[in-house]
Amino acid sequence: MKARWFSLIVFSVAILFIGIATATVTNDYLYTASFTVLQFVILATAWNILGGLTGYVNFGSAAFFSLGAYSSVVLYALFKAPIFVSIATGAVVAGLVGLGAGYLTLRLRGVFFAIATLALSEVLYTFIINWDFVGGSRGAYILLPNDAPLGFRSNTQYLFAVMVLLTAFAISVARFIEVSRLGRGLAAIRDDEIAAECAGIPTLRLKLISTTVSGALMGMAGSTFPYFMQYVEPTSSFSLAYSVNSIAMPLIGGMHSWAGPVIGAILLGSVQQYVQVTVSSVWNLLIVGVMLVLFVTLAPNGIMGWVDNWRARRKRS
Repeated sequence: MKARWFSLIVFSVAILFIGIATATVTNDYLYTASFTVLQFVILATAWNILGGLTGYVNFGSAAFFSLGAYSSVVLYALFKAPIFVSIATGAVVAGLVGLGAGYLTLRLRGVFFAIATLALSEVLYTFIINWDFVGGSRGAYILLPNDAPLGFRSNTQYLFAVMVLLTAFAISVARFIEVSRLGRGLAAIRDDEIAAECAGIPTLRLKLISTTVSGALMGMAGSTFPYFMQYVEPTSSFSLAYSVNSIAMPLIGGMHSWAGPVIGAILLGSVQQYVQVTVSSVWNLLIVGVMLVLFVTLAPNGIMGWVDNWRARRKRS
């Protein structure tokens, strides 16, 4: 299926989903839980562009997420900027930082690159916690008007609809990259970077594109966070959960296709939201660890890898 038709279908399903949900669901908690799961779908999809398709493990997801969040805080403090301006700005800022960080670190490979991304997150955390304009360690507020725009019943419902559209955009971008020449180049880098360089593939340029797009999508997801919570502070935006989940979800779903992170995020995110309500949120990281052990043992290539193996066995039989 061509990328434009795929995108058209994805956005059509997203709009239909928004219409059905807003017409039938009145419990705001369901919108809150869905918003969080969709946020993780974007983060997992963004991480997979660099980690799954390119083979470079990024431990700095929380940094790019926070860049988007604090871009919104700055714009709101200066101009009371509407959310779509903040989303675009957050994506651009995080993408540019991804480009710069990639240029400095992508000559490193393996564990050295992973440690560099972790260091980036710590540097940004230290910067934010000492920046008084965005509240420093105290945090900052974004107070929305009581009346939700565009006829939505509440701001929670409105932000849920925004997140659905952003998720559709992220999935469309990931699918386009996967089936394009860029995606084939990234797969060659993942399989054998030295061989790819010998074959004439511009590996550094493709990796820079990968880090830029991945960072931009993470920033896009983070830019809605202050509007949704109406408060943001460094500990919450730089939470370990964002880095851990953005890695675990593609591993569970499968890292070699756009669908794997989506499946993994919906599965793991839904389980976490259910446990958070019925038991306690402190169990969330334990759930991630248990599910990772199970899937690494039973399905090392994730759910999509298991599906591909099942299809191959059916064809042989």
